[in-house]
Amino acid sequence: MTFADPIQTSAPPAAATPANPARVRDIRLDFFRGIAMFIILIAHTPGNFLTSWIPARWGFSDATEIFVFCSGMASAIAFGTTFDRAGWRMGAARVGFRVWQVYWAHVGLFMATVALVVFLTDSELGTRNYWGQLNLWPLFVESERWANADIWFSFVTLQYVPNYFDILPMYMVILLMMPIIMGLSRIHLGLVAGFIGIVWLMGQQALTDMLGLSHFNFIAEPWVKDDGSQREWFFNPFGWQLVFFTGFAFMRGWIPKPPVTPLLIGIALVIVLANVPLSNIGVREFGFDWAREWRIENRAWITKSDFGILRFVQFLALAYLMWVLAGDKGNRIRAGTSALGRAWGRLLQIILKVGQQSLAVFVVSMFTARLMGFAMDVMGRETGTVLLVNLAGACVLIATAYLAGWFKSNPWKKVPA
Repeated sequence: MTFADPIQTSAPPAAATPANPARVRDIRLDFFRGIAMFIILIAHTPGNFLTSWIPARWGFSDATEIFVFCSGMASAIAFGTTFDRAGWRMGAARVGFRVWQVYWAHVGLFMATVALVVFLTDSELGTRNYWGQLNLWPLFVESERWANADIWFSFVTLQYVPNYFDILPMYMVILLMMPIIMGLSRIHLGLVAGFIGIVWLMGQQALTDMLGLSHFNFIAEPWVKDDGSQREWFFNPFGWQLVFFTGFAFMRGWIPKPPVTPLLIGIALVIVLANVPLSNIGVREFGFDWAREWRIENRAWITKSDFGILRFVQFLALAYLMWVLAGDKGNRIRAGTSALGRAWGRLLQIILKVGQQSLAVFVVSMFTARLMGFAMDVMGRETGTVLLVNLAGACVLIATAYLAGWFKSNPWKKVPA
């Protein structure tokens, strides 16, 4: 999911026409994906007090929306051009290959994390049951009801999807919808909008229950609970495809970019600020009991699992404000020539690199977050210690991004014979 620049071709020397001006790369996609990667690391670290102050605590949406929305935009660049250039079949084949890559990233992450938490639980420094912390009881304790071989088969066939490991399966299902979207777009964009809207509606538990319809989602555990129910995927791909394909549509040009006007800025600002009293911060810091009751009564509108509509509205308002602040092609993000500007430029390059290698960074961050939680259990959670551990985790993500970028550059091809 790298942000590829268009192929540049220079005019022949004999041409009388002036050379085309150099294209300016739009850095906003990589920048906000990079920021999201650091937020996701913080959010998944157990007992990390910084989690109480991440952007998700100030509104309905969080870094997951940034990740999925930007992934949709990146997919429009990486895969949409293949559909245009090589046709629908080759485009679908490339999407299938990407799903295959993400699948093995999911399997590898699970295996590595399970090995890690078992090791940490059994180590002398361990202070708790770390695999129990990830709710992996079916794998280690409840196998009397379900043979270990059946559990592993259920895992590799995505019938068993533990909560901590559910983003990549959701992403795979959404990617598989892309050939359908591209096929419908060749007929009429209205069909694309209708398909996305209907699928999202069928993914809303409250709505389907009210209408007596089947709820679109997948079973996350093959065994039946005592009450006769079965747990579903926490990240419902049929709900979350709405924000993915919104980003996809913006990058494809199916949805025109919104104008920058005082009216739209004011509306977006009102929506974002109106979320604060209803947010976690409003309940926790300002003691708004009425907000807590409102969230309980209206949870269907803000549900994270099915991607409630108010999350979508709040995210679009926040994304619009960030888009305006960043400026055209991210010009306001770019570094200046002063000493402070040069320092920001070095930091900016790091953030962009992390954003460019989002899949590798995300997989490593989920593994690293468990190590960070363990380190805090052993070293304590004083402010200085927590900040130091978070800094170390951020350095791991940065190193991962640069290493992944180095491998993708095929350095072995540059070595002379």
